[in-house]
Amino acid sequence: MPRFLGPDAPTEPPSWTTAHGDVQWSNLAGPTLQILDWERWGRAPEGYDAAVLYVSSLAVPALAKRVLDTFSTVLNSPSGRFSQLYAASEFIQGFERGNNLEIEEPVRELVTRLL
Repeated sequence: MPRFLGPDAPTEPPSWTTAHGDVQWSNLAGPTLQILDWERWGRAPEGYDAAVLYVSSLAVPALAKRVLDTFSTVLNSPSGRFSQLYAASEFIQGFERGNNLEIEEPVRELVTRLL
């Protein structure tokens, strides 16, 4: 994380839990919630799944706000803030390869707020 977020980035998550590992809109289905694509499941920092969904929603501010409000309990916890930084560092790494560039500015703004 320090490579992508700078030397002040934390490196130890406050807590771990079982996670899907890739919760983003392409892995969610409805009309009743179905979570698809479980090959990355395992242990992750607590709040990681909510953080990935939040960070991947930043291109649509109203949607990102709804995700943040829905998962505020976990995302506003110390582990949730760590998980947001962790997810952001993964997206920043992808920016170097040209991925998800439409959210680069809001992701970098999120990192600045969290650090």
